[in-house]
Amino acid sequence: MDNNKSEFKPYIPANKIVPEFTVTSLLIGIIMAIVFGAANAYLGLLVGMTISASIPAAVISMGIIRVVLRRDSILENNLVQTIGSAGESVAAGAIFTLPALFLWAEEGKIEFPSILTIFLIALFGGILGVCFMVPLRQALIVEEHGTLPFPEGTACAEVLLAGEEGGSKAGTVFAGLGISAVYKFIADGLKLFPSEIGYVFKGYAGSQIGIQVLPSLAGVGYICGPKIASYMLAGGTLSWLVIMPLIALFGGDAVIFPGELAISAMTPSDLWSNYIKYIGAGAVAAGGMISLIKTFPLIIRTFKQAMKSMSQKHANKNVLRTEEDLPMPLLLVVILVIAALIWIIPTFPVNPIGALIVVIFGFFFASVSSRMVGLIGSSNNPVSGMAIATLIIATLVLKATGTGGTTGMIGAIAIGGIICIVAAIAGDTSQDLKTGFIVGATPKKQQIGEMVGVLVSAAAIGFVLYLLNEAWGYGTEHIPAAQATMMKMLVEGIMNAELPWALILAGVFIAVVAEILKIPVMPFAVGMYLPFSLSAGIMAGGVVRFIVERVKGSDQEKKERTDRGVLFTSGLIAGEGIMGIVLAILAVANVAGVIALPFSLPQIGSLVIFIALLFFLYRLCMKKGK
Repeated sequence: MDNNKSEFKPYIPANKIVPEFTVTSLLIGIIMAIVFGAANAYLGLLVGMTISASIPAAVISMGIIRVVLRRDSILENNLVQTIGSAGESVAAGAIFTLPALFLWAEEGKIEFPSILTIFLIALFGGILGVCFMVPLRQALIVEEHGTLPFPEGTACAEVLLAGEEGGSKAGTVFAGLGISAVYKFIADGLKLFPSEIGYVFKGYAGSQIGIQVLPSLAGVGYICGPKIASYMLAGGTLSWLVIMPLIALFGGDAVIFPGELAISAMTPSDLWSNYIKYIGAGAVAAGGMISLIKTFPLIIRTFKQAMKSMSQKHANKNVLRTEEDLPMPLLLVVILVIAALIWIIPTFPVNPIGALIVVIFGFFFASVSSRMVGLIGSSNNPVSGMAIATLIIATLVLKATGTGGTTGMIGAIAIGGIICIVAAIAGDTSQDLKTGFIVGATPKKQQIGEMVGVLVSAAAIGFVLYLLNEAWGYGTEHIPAAQATMMKMLVEGIMNAELPWALILAGVFIAVVAEILKIPVMPFAVGMYLPFSLSAGIMAGGVVRFIVERVKGSDQEKKERTDRGVLFTSGLIAGEGIMGIVLAILAVANVAGVIALPFSLPQIGSLVIFIALLFFLYRLCMKKGK
């Protein structure tokens, strides 16, 4: 594996200079950051998760720059997707926490948050996320190339390279894109068949299995591979087929906090949202801590190497273009200034300890998030789980230091919001830098581009949150805002001395057991935290990859099969991302209900169509020749 790392050569060599950070790439990237941020804010508040924008941004960028403008620079396209994807990540971090402030305002407990407050939370979180990720680039992107798959970062690079090389590669990508876009439109636009199916076992109370029959999940599963997909499914199996039935069995008619209904009256979804999410959050937090402890020596070594190179007077003269990062002294100054501003600005009702929590937890979760997206991709990065862990600590510390009541609750959400955005942006930055590493981009320019994307999307997200609240209101059927509602309950529970510590600690010790058994904790914990149906969708793609890799053939044939699958599934992820954004715009414009068909296929129809998609993926992988 080490040999592969040393032999790796980017598509654009380090000694070759091509257009990259141009006015064209900057303007298109800014527009995409705003559009993707707004669309994903709606999707995340509706369904509880966002779709990574890197690949859709790269595909749209290729269409504009290569086809419309007749320009030919893969690095310009790469910078567009770098800036554009920042909007999705800022939205992901913001929507899981900040709507809690709107919910409290509706209850008359506080004033509605100002646009400036939302802007500062998003800006500080985004900039810190980039700053914390930069020193980790060498460790995670370069030294672990070939170890961490970075599914979406690798897929995005494949999309860009396919567009550059043309021919059958580009055709494979765009075939996947077209099929996925049509599939998504028929499923969630026309609603011809449900995109999620499930089955409740009546004789085994509390349990439920299901699968989200979405192309993007099959794509992520194929790119991640069967091992990581199986660890996620194992975590989901433990939650949905072991822990939840036990809760139903022993709970009976009891009403157990944080639930408000009797256990016997709860559906499996109720059990998951009221209990499993806390257990999963504890497991994710413990997995993050274990991951940090294991990688700490590498992180320290990376920091030392970075500081040493920056301290040399003429270091930059000898640094290759593809190894240039933003200077460490500058990053440290920015981090210290933001920490001071969080303490000083009245918008953040936090004391110096609160500001310190932001920096410490920000770096911790940035490093964890960066590694986690290397395993499971940005779309499945459970930033809300990290925010839960942060909220618990932040609220306890604020309460212990005398900042209680509504002021403490606002402070906890502000800290949680910043950390949530830090985690989301750090994960997105690492994914984008992986793409850049493969295509031969300049890391420094990508890092600046990421900050530009953060700035414009932070300026826009406040208006989007107000728009959605005015249209439907948070916590309603139209905009459930599930994570933010849970964050609100969590903070209130701590401030009122009511928190389900037993559930959180159960998750922590499950993660410890997984580590003792040498099971990769993070994908396992993520599987516990996310719905079973999502893990099952990812596993379906992993199964196809497993079958493709087991069919006999020479090493070259096996590589060609796998590569064809990666290209096609990259298109699947891109197509669903683009169509998801189109459907979000239609929903905001109140057109979604008009285009929905008055009838739909039963669940078996969804399953048959999804199996047909998986079979098509298998046949495409096995196709001989070009």
